Amino acid sequence: MYFVVGTLISFFLRRLTGEPAEFWVELYVASAFGIGWGLAYFVDHPEWSLPKKMGISFIGIVFLIAVGLLCFNFETAVPSIIKFSTVFVAYYMIASFRESKSLRY
Repeated sequence: MYFVVGTLISFFLRRLTGEPAEFWVELYVASAFGIGWGLAYFVDHPEWSLPKKMGISFIGIVFLIAVGLLCFNFETAVPSIIKFSTVFVAYYMIASFRESKSLRY
């Protein structure tokens, strides 16, 4: 659910505010936002170890790089990784302000 909502929000904001690009490129970059948000929520379990959380996020990064390089080019793949990482870190930075250190609970 977070993946879909994050992708849709990012896609429509990019379409409304950015300069128009190819539809599939826009969808790919927007999905990086959705994947980052969805994976951050998925691994938001206080009982999980940090290496497990980082391993799952690394799988997300590898997936984005693979799709970006197979379907697009290097210049398209790299910004999506930056967007994914930014969203992932922002999720945990916001969660750090809560007493439970989680946005899930």
